Amino acid sequence: MVVPAGEFKAKCLHLMDLVDSKRVEVEITKRGRPIARLVPVEKSEKLFGCLEGTVTYNASVIDPIETEWEADA
Repeated sequence: MVVPAGEFKAKCLHLMDLVDSKRVEVEITKRGRPIARLVPVEKSEKLFGCLEGTVTYNASVIDPIETEWEADA
């Protein structure tokens, strides 16, 4: 969908709702030349738990660290 800048200014909120609901792109022109594009944002399917399985640890989180520090020497 192509919309002149003046019309976009007048109908901005309506066009944003249209892009969100119908998943269409709106190209905004100024003097007939394309200057911007309004596109729908890719929606994540699940917000909570989306990082599940991405964190790993290899040692016990309770045991003390057995590393010698330079300050101890």
